[in-house]
Amino acid sequence: MAEAAVDANTAERMTQAAMSFFHDEMTDGEMAQLHLGELDLTTDELILDEVDLHIQANLEDELVKEAFQTGVDLRQYSKQVEAELEQIEQASIKDYIKESQNIALLHQQISACDAILERMEEMLSGFQSDLSSISSEIHTLQRQSLSMNVRLKNRQAVRSHLSQLVDELLVPGAMISTILDSPVTEQHFVEQLHELNNKINLAKELSFRETLACCDIQDVVDRLKVKAVCKIREFILQKIYSFRKPMTNYQIPQNTLLKYRFFYQFLLANERTVAKEVRDDYVDTMSKIYFSYFKSYSGRLLKVQYEEVANKDDLMGVEDTAKKGFFSKPSLKSRNTIFTLGQRGAILSPAELEAPILVPHTAQRGDSRYPYETLFRSQHYALLDNGCREFLFLCDFFMVTGNSALDLFNSIMGKTLGMFLKSMSTYVADCYDGIAVFLCIHIILRFRAIAAKRNIPALDKYWEAVLELLWPRFELILEMNIHSIRNSDPQKLGLLDSRPHYITRRYAEFSSAVVSINQTFPNERINALLAQLQAEVENFVLKMAAEFPSRREQLIFLINNYDMMLGVLTERAADDSKEVEGFQQLLLARTQEFIEELLSAPFGGMIAFVKEAEALMEKGQLERLKSDEARICQLVRGFSGSWKQSVEAMSQDVMRSFTNFKNGTGIIQGALTQLIQYYHGFHKILSQPAFRSLPARSELINLHHLMVEVKKHKPNF
Repeated sequence: MAEAAVDANTAERMTQAAMSFFHDEMTDGEMAQLHLGELDLTTDELILDEVDLHIQANLEDELVKEAFQTGVDLRQYSKQVEAELEQIEQASIKDYIKESQNIALLHQQISACDAILERMEEMLSGFQSDLSSISSEIHTLQRQSLSMNVRLKNRQAVRSHLSQLVDELLVPGAMISTILDSPVTEQHFVEQLHELNNKINLAKELSFRETLACCDIQDVVDRLKVKAVCKIREFILQKIYSFRKPMTNYQIPQNTLLKYRFFYQFLLANERTVAKEVRDDYVDTMSKIYFSYFKSYSGRLLKVQYEEVANKDDLMGVEDTAKKGFFSKPSLKSRNTIFTLGQRGAILSPAELEAPILVPHTAQRGDSRYPYETLFRSQHYALLDNGCREFLFLCDFFMVTGNSALDLFNSIMGKTLGMFLKSMSTYVADCYDGIAVFLCIHIILRFRAIAAKRNIPALDKYWEAVLELLWPRFELILEMNIHSIRNSDPQKLGLLDSRPHYITRRYAEFSSAVVSINQTFPNERINALLAQLQAEVENFVLKMAAEFPSRREQLIFLINNYDMMLGVLTERAADDSKEVEGFQQLLLARTQEFIEELLSAPFGGMIAFVKEAEALMEKGQLERLKSDEARICQLVRGFSGSWKQSVEAMSQDVMRSFTNFKNGTGIIQGALTQLIQYYHGFHKILSQPAFRSLPARSELINLHHLMVEVKKHKPNF
């Protein structure tokens, strides 16, 4: 409470001191102007908190603290301060007076600067007004520039179109002189012809648009077109007529026309009647040339064909010595040649198939003769080569594709192809050479593949037409051979002989030829006919074997024929073909039967005993043979005494009976192997308890010794 009272007294004193200070410092007039209004410092409305804060802040001042602590009178202190201030003021005035000249000089400089700045302000104001006027002028110029730029672009666009149109419409003097005076074969003429064609097309286009400018050049362009058409027509027709000269290689003028293929394009676009005339003349000329050439070539080829040809009597089942009538056609000296492929199959090799065609007069000069398939190959290779070249020429020069190209080709080659088919039909109707027909079929199949590889469809219908002629004829020839074998009479085929029959040899050669050729382009119909032919041949062999009196001779005949047919087939046909597998099974069965038949004569007793004893041994009744001691002794001694002679005789008999030494050797080896097996079984039976006490056991030949001796009798070939 005491502290609060002290603070309050202190505040009151400070207030009084301040009021007295104001009265002393201020004049009466100033005091009169000071209106404090209704200021009431004692009123409760005064915000004491804020006053307290100000008082507290002042009390914190160091000087105030020092004054309070020392107890200095504020009025006295105020006067002291005022005196000090007056001293300071006087000192400051002296300083100002001392520096008055400098201040005056500074004032003058400032006044001069103000004048300069004023002039600069006036200049900048002028610059500002000038810039504002320049900016408006720039905007004006910018608008004018944009307008001029738009007009320039428009004029350039119009100029480019107009200049291009003028250039295209303009007919230069060089073009006129070249079209009128230069030969068509010059490169400059071809170039100007392209330009003229472009101008003609442009004139047509502008005429549709009703452009008046085209009327100025239409007359000149039309005259140049007429002149160009006349010169081109004359040139092309001259080249076409040159084809008609004898001994002319028409491929040379064709190549020349291809070099100037644009000429026909120009005619087709601008003068279709002349283009049709040129095309019709070419078709007529080339049609006659091809027909004449191939007719002459085919006729000359027939002069170098073999004179001996097969006829309807040259079949597999016909007797080789069949007699002919007085008026019969000359036949082959040996019918076997029409069933043998030999070197004729080489015609299908790529080297021979695409070899150069035959030259008839050269062959006649050398007295050479060829089978029909060789002539057929040469004729059709010439057709293939010329046909492909002609089709490509037509597509390139006359600019045709698809059915139009095929129709144009047929209009040129149709007469020639018809002549080929007619000639083929005449030959096929009287042909009985199955190998020749089959080779011709495969020549056509290969030529068709070559044409397809070259992407030339022009001859597809012709290939099909030829195959439709050849396939039925080949099937007919095959069926005729089947019937000839089926209807053959063994008693009319000459003397019986155990060697391979000529009919089976014919079959083997023919079947192997067809099978080997048919591998590249298999045909199920041919396979079925070959199966029928094989069945008939097997029946024929059995019928012929039945004519022999003994089974041994029958087996020899069967084995010889089966072995011969198998050998011929394996040379050309695949090892897994049906024909090879069938005859392998037949040969194996008959060979095994013959071995048994061969061993039965010298060793039949021992073989019968072994078989009988083995059967009883399986049943456990071997004791029943104990009573056959004498038989067993006879068998042991008979074998020991005669086996060498029997084996030797058997070997000689086999080698005499079989024409194939390799087959005979195999049969001997099989027979000796079978003999050792039988003798081993004989040993095994006599080693049983029922026969161990037999004295004859000591006379048995050691099995190992027998095997060594038997190996000495195996022939080596």
